[in-house]
Amino acid sequence: MDSHATGTSASPHRECVPELDLSRFRKRSGISLEEIVERTKISSRFLQAIEDEQFSQLPGGIFSTSYLRQYAAAIGYDEDALIAHYIQKTNPSAAIPKPPQQETGGRRLLNRWLGTAAPAPR
Repeated sequence: MDSHATGTSASPHRECVPELDLSRFRKRSGISLEEIVERTKISSRFLQAIEDEQFSQLPGGIFSTSYLRQYAAAIGYDEDALIAHYIQKTNPSAAIPKPPQQETGGRRLLNRWLGTAAPAPR
């Protein structure tokens, strides 16, 4: 199995998120950044930011995920894996599940009024 991760992040709170070596993966695929620029019309500045995992340099929102998907497709990399890595690097708290929210008294009253069974308090 070919591993795309080669090291660890320098950020202390993100040590568990390995860095990807997208540049080496792209080069092994025989594709230049210029070819990706021509094919996707994404600025080489943004493509370089993706390879360097400088995700804060991307335009944000849906543009960032679109650029990541287009880049991954251009080099033959798993799009969903790259998006998951991006989310993990940019929002580490998203990977930590939140505990279930306790039902308040007002919610129990609403459930009783609607005729739905409320779960038993813990």
